[in-house]
Amino acid sequence: MTTTVALFTRDLRVHDNPALSAAARGADHVVPMFVRDRRIGAGFADGRARFLDECLADLDRNLRGLGARLVVREGDPAEEVARLAEEVDAERVHVAADASAFARTREAALAAALGRRALEVHPDVHAVVPPGGVRPQGGGHFSVFGPYHRRWQEVPWRPVLPPPERLSLPRLRVGSVPRVSGPGGETKGRERAASWLDDGVHDYADQHDALAEDGTSRLSPYLHLGCVSALELARRAGDGPGAEAFVRQLAWRDFHLQVLAARPEVAHRDFRPRGDHWREDPESLLAWQQGRTGIPIVDAGMRQLLAEGWMHNRARLITGSFLTKTLYLDWRAGAAHFFAHLLDGDIANNCLNWQWVAGTGTDTRPNRVLNPLRQAERYDPDGDYVRRYVPELAHLPGALVHQPWRLPERERGGYPPPLLDLGEGRARFLNARQGSGGRRTSKAESPSSENALFDVEDR
Repeated sequence: MTTTVALFTRDLRVHDNPALSAAARGADHVVPMFVRDRRIGAGFADGRARFLDECLADLDRNLRGLGARLVVREGDPAEEVARLAEEVDAERVHVAADASAFARTREAALAAALGRRALEVHPDVHAVVPPGGVRPQGGGHFSVFGPYHRRWQEVPWRPVLPPPERLSLPRLRVGSVPRVSGPGGETKGRERAASWLDDGVHDYADQHDALAEDGTSRLSPYLHLGCVSALELARRAGDGPGAEAFVRQLAWRDFHLQVLAARPEVAHRDFRPRGDHWREDPESLLAWQQGRTGIPIVDAGMRQLLAEGWMHNRARLITGSFLTKTLYLDWRAGAAHFFAHLLDGDIANNCLNWQWVAGTGTDTRPNRVLNPLRQAERYDPDGDYVRRYVPELAHLPGALVHQPWRLPERERGGYPPPLLDLGEGRARFLNARQGSGGRRTSKAESPSSENALFDVEDR
């Protein structure tokens, strides 16, 4: 009797899961396992923690349909997996490879703890094209998206894998599986993906930046925890401008994974240092976090984050630019706040996109500064997005909602005045950059235009 362990990390699905499929191939018993590592969830907002529980509960339900259960343990992953492998006399443990330094350390610890038992690490679970699948001619990794994307489009993709037909679980204690329901998990993720690919994706190229519209897939939380397969989405997207634009964002996701895999330190260190000396201003940082900056388009985005655990792609760009290039506060403070609250908070996408907007990452125009008023005029021209999330200003008609400081104080509904003059903030950033050796770049567009991919979709 052969027994294997399929260790789930952030690949919480049974469809198109190479690690699970490999574990089931030729084995008499398969133990699907998840280890709660409390180091990972420390500081997460309640909504983010609940979303994970919903995903785990749904995974257990899907595994029951295949004849198994999700075995949950809590503690150090290497110790818990080694203990279970010994208990069931497993020959092999299968796990998805990941790009972060934390994941690599975990893999090394697993290999050491398992001893004579084999550890198989599968690189093709999270991405359409896994890190290392696309390389420049001279080796290494791509640091600019345009050339990466051209090569990415030429690489053949592996086939989509069906779920295992049947799994058999040996006798053992299952552990504490969450008993919750909600929007999290593979079932809801696949339903949303099917609806999006049948309808919404067709207008994606035209609608994805419109703040007041629901023109994005909102699949990023499901992609982050692996409830849906990026490869399957790319294969099923179809043709047309909307589908092409959507698949391009999946390529951006892969691009960031390969950067993080090559340079894990970019999770906390500048990809391209610019000599920044970020300001220390706790009060302004708190106002930004709470959505009380006095700039309505910025505050609407920050309040959407707190209310929903998600933020529209264009709002992420606007709020990120305001923090780093108007307030001139460290991108790491913004990344940490987003990571705590976003259901799709992902090391590669979150940190590298914050660096993109801060001008320390892969952007070829590091000194670009987005004017939030012009962004509001372009992407929320009627003010509907702001009125939705800033109720103090809901009584203001049309575009007037974007500049409430023009009104008498009694008409502002208690909404605060701006933290600073936008022009002064922009000048502060540019002067700091130039004074510290920063170099102003040309006005040529970067390969990604002026957007930033803060979730899977939107650049």
